Amino acid sequence: MNKWVFNVEAAHVGLRADVFVAQLLTETTRSQIKKWFDAKQVLIEGEPIKPSYAVRFDDELTVFSTDEVIRIDPVNLNLEIVYEDDDVAVVYKPQGMVVHPAVSFKEVTLVNGLKHQIKTLSDINGTLRPGIVHRIDKDTSGLLLVAKTNFAHESLVIQLQDKTVRRVYEAICLNPIVEDSGTITTPVGRDEVNRLKMAVTENGKLAVTHFRVLKRYKRHSFIECVLETGRTHQIRVHMQYIGHPILGDPLYGHKPIYGTTGQFLHAKTLGFIHPRTGEYLEFTHEAPEVFKETLDKLEHDQL
Repeated sequence: MNKWVFNVEAAHVGLRADVFVAQLLTETTRSQIKKWFDAKQVLIEGEPIKPSYAVRFDDELTVFSTDEVIRIDPVNLNLEIVYEDDDVAVVYKPQGMVVHPAVSFKEVTLVNGLKHQIKTLSDINGTLRPGIVHRIDKDTSGLLLVAKTNFAHESLVIQLQDKTVRRVYEAICLNPIVEDSGTITTPVGRDEVNRLKMAVTENGKLAVTHFRVLKRYKRHSFIECVLETGRTHQIRVHMQYIGHPILGDPLYGHKPIYGTTGQFLHAKTLGFIHPRTGEYLEFTHEAPEVFKETLDKLEHDQL
């Protein structure tokens, strides 16, 4: 049996329970979620709840699935661990790697590699997401924060809720941006037509992205984005919304898609307050080689 455990954050308060589950288990179909509720496999404090239940702050919602059990065996992926102590780790996730398994994705993920290289991981998020506090998209490269203890996990979640975790991204987007900097403040939620996509929608949650132009090219811009909130696909959706989709983005970019490695988006800097020491820590990792090669092509007007 598979098990997921979710704690309701401030941003999710008041959502229907089925909507809350769908937002967190994004690869799961609505029919599958309905089946779990019908079978009384969605619980709060051990009691089954209805899909219409309005989730409250700090509710602990547990989902049990009797579908095929997903095994998460340790696999040596030679992950680059940028920092590690008894409570936390900062790990570099390469492009093309999924962070954690799901009902619809049972291949090797970052979590398999974490279980090989880090012997103790927090279990607050259940068996499929050990240690995972936040995630980045499969084709986005960059730094990921991992909790080794439940004590650290709870602290880091609060920091994410309070918007004190510093997350800085670099991206290559289409079309030169006129402004040197700006802030995009629009709600982001599930696309009503294509459930695999997110969109700027009145029914979404507030999302705030700050951007700054690092360099302009003839047909592109190299930018830095700082996340104030952390909605799914936030930067990709926001940049498309203002007419500057991320280069190579298969979901939100222009057709035909450039390249074969996905969107040119890199989580470069990650800063947080250490849960036990109270010290502010910040780490930076350079973008992958394909990113640098593409910038060089732009520099020589070859793209």
